[in-house]
Amino acid sequence: MNKDLTVGKPASVLWQYSLPLFGSILFQQLYNIADSFVAGRWIGTSALAAVGNSYEITLIYIAFAFGCNIGTSVVVARHFGSKNYSRLKTTVTTSLIASVVIGLLLMGMGLIGADFLLRLIQTPAEIFGDSLEYLLIYLGGFLFLLVYNIATGIFSALGDSRTPFYFLAVSSVTNVFVDILFVAQFQMGVAGVAWATFLCQGIAAALALGVVIKRLKSLPESEKAPWFSADCLKELSLIAIPSILQQGFISVGNIMIQSMINGFGMAAVGGYSAAVKLNNMTITSVTAIGNGMSNYTAQNAGAGLPERIEAGLSAGIKLAVGIAFVFTGLYLLAGPVFVGLFITDGNQAALSAGVLFLRIVSPFYLVIAVKLIADGILRGVNRMKLFMSATLTDLVIRVVCAAIFSRGLGLTGIWLSWPIGWIIAASLSLFFYHAVKQQRFDIPPTDIRLETAEEAAQAQWVQREA
Repeated sequence: MNKDLTVGKPASVLWQYSLPLFGSILFQQLYNIADSFVAGRWIGTSALAAVGNSYEITLIYIAFAFGCNIGTSVVVARHFGSKNYSRLKTTVTTSLIASVVIGLLLMGMGLIGADFLLRLIQTPAEIFGDSLEYLLIYLGGFLFLLVYNIATGIFSALGDSRTPFYFLAVSSVTNVFVDILFVAQFQMGVAGVAWATFLCQGIAAALALGVVIKRLKSLPESEKAPWFSADCLKELSLIAIPSILQQGFISVGNIMIQSMINGFGMAAVGGYSAAVKLNNMTITSVTAIGNGMSNYTAQNAGAGLPERIEAGLSAGIKLAVGIAFVFTGLYLLAGPVFVGLFITDGNQAALSAGVLFLRIVSPFYLVIAVKLIADGILRGVNRMKLFMSATLTDLVIRVVCAAIFSRGLGLTGIWLSWPIGWIIAASLSLFFYHAVKQQRFDIPPTDIRLETAEEAAQAQWVQREA
């Protein structure tokens, strides 16, 4: 069901909209965690290390899918807020066409260069074969991931955060059972977890795209919307390209850090693979709230309501910090238990490395939570340069600190690079937010939104649907 985020109490609207997004991201992470969990539990630490090692490369492709999600979502949300439904529909189809074409090129490049990429990050010889097999199958299903992310971005832009939740809840739980079936029953090894993801994401993408098409047909329009528009592509690119680059740079930085960790041996790789999946569950959970803030901001920006954007900040921070606090408590109190879910073959060196990572990094989840909410607002009002500046600062500091501190402190030095980068980047994001706030987000100070009878009729339709 579509929902107008420009009406109602900001805190209540944002919480009701964002909580299903949080649930969705938990199930999304279940895909990745399921692969590592099944590999580590039913095959061994070497398989866990192989999946985790390949995961750092797949993050580059996830970055592209994420950027397309954000670009489509923010722009569609603006048009939904301004009730420009013809432009909205053209934006959706333009995004799908352009993303699939570029996605096919990236997928081909990845399949050809997978071997080179794994050698580039100094993949240990004992896990190279499994890493390559997992990576090739994963990249073969990249278009499913891409289409699904665009579809969920459209749902979110229309104020519907529940439909993505339902899709992910079913598909991710199914993925767990298929993982176990392929590995434990059919003895397919690391390839089994990759094929399970391929299958489940493909089905989810097809179903999600079908629902999007049906939802778009139900929207009113005053004229026939063209399938492709260069202007829409430019508008999408202003949001999507910086988001892709930002996530891509982060992935490259993570690959550089992964190569440093690989130098400490398979136990370090296995421990990090387990811990970073747990860490990513926290970060992506809070990022979901930040994405919700972007759509909330974009709808209200399109409607010319800057005061609602400001009011939404405190509600978003409270929600994100609350989620981060729960994860911090869980990892500090029961870190060995969570890491031990992945490492079941008695490898104490791997277990210790993973637990140490969580104990150093998790107390600073509250810091990154504040940053991601501020970033969400910057994206929603198209301050992509500021958003990228804060994020790339985090990346550069993290990589540099990891390289320097690892020489004297080993793995501990690498783990310390996370909180240092987060603290500095969060300070920048808040500074940029307050600067944009002083400009009233560059939105004209007016709340006159309905100028024609057609717009009034469309607004009444939206209220009935909500």
